[in-house]
Amino acid sequence: MMNLIAPLVSPESTVFNQAFSSKKKLFEHAAQLFETLKGLKHQEVFDNLFERERLGSTALGFGVAIPHGRIKSLKEATGAFYRLKPGLEFDAPDNQPVSLCFILLVPQDANERHLQILGELAQLFGDATTREQLLAAPSPIELHKLLTTWKP
Repeated sequence: MMNLIAPLVSPESTVFNQAFSSKKKLFEHAAQLFETLKGLKHQEVFDNLFERERLGSTALGFGVAIPHGRIKSLKEATGAFYRLKPGLEFDAPDNQPVSLCFILLVPQDANERHLQILGELAQLFGDATTREQLLAAPSPIELHKLLTTWKP
């Protein structure tokens, strides 16, 4: 049984040991990535992620964040996984900087699916062993493999 996360990420959307000076810079990078890989509008992706973050931090604690947005033109959910080095200040509930960041984009009306994916991401990142493996992975390929072979 494949997890719900596997179809969302590719090695190209797995970003390895990248440094950003702010959430805004991270979202700009992600918007560019989704434009390049998925043909989405850079500005729409950026605005969506930024607006959602203004409502409250998407950091879960334990160095993890799941920024997400709804994109009108999107037909099916897509994602990008960032391992941030150094960790990024994210207004997390435990005040820890974020090192593991999964950016999730869903179609405008994907309510049930959206919640299932978010639930699975929370489960994935809620496991200390998995977090350690993701932080220790030596390459983007290994990082991608951990995400796609993880069993909920």
